[in-house]
Amino acid sequence: MTPEILSTIHRSAFVTDRPWSTAEFKSLLISPHTHLTAKQHGFALWRCIADEAELLTIAVNRKHQHKGIGRNLMSAWMTAASNSAKMAFLEVAADNRAATALYREFGFVTVGRREKYYARQNGHSDALLMQAALGSD
Repeated sequence: MTPEILSTIHRSAFVTDRPWSTAEFKSLLISPHTHLTAKQHGFALWRCIADEAELLTIAVNRKHQHKGIGRNLMSAWMTAASNSAKMAFLEVAADNRAATALYREFGFVTVGRREKYYARQNGHSDALLMQAALGSD
């Protein structure tokens, strides 16, 4: 997927938040630590440094949400990350209940909170910091 396509999908998925630009995706994709897991209509962008993997963003085109694509992307990126990482981290808006529920299905637990991190039209939303163990020891 090109940075332009990633930006288009991200814009469709995040209609209430500031979507990432093509330039932001280009910048992230040149890093040797950044990885892209893509499916038709969606993607997960993540990075792996040392034994930690971080989900930077996951997005599914709004017209194709609630069809299991996000769940498939979560499974795929976590499987890929488990080849070199022991722990996975992510950040999610506390008011994004669908995403939070999905992450909990994959074993993520809340380990921190950033108050008023995300700007909203009617105020702010906290960011939840979540982590999960990858693979088996």
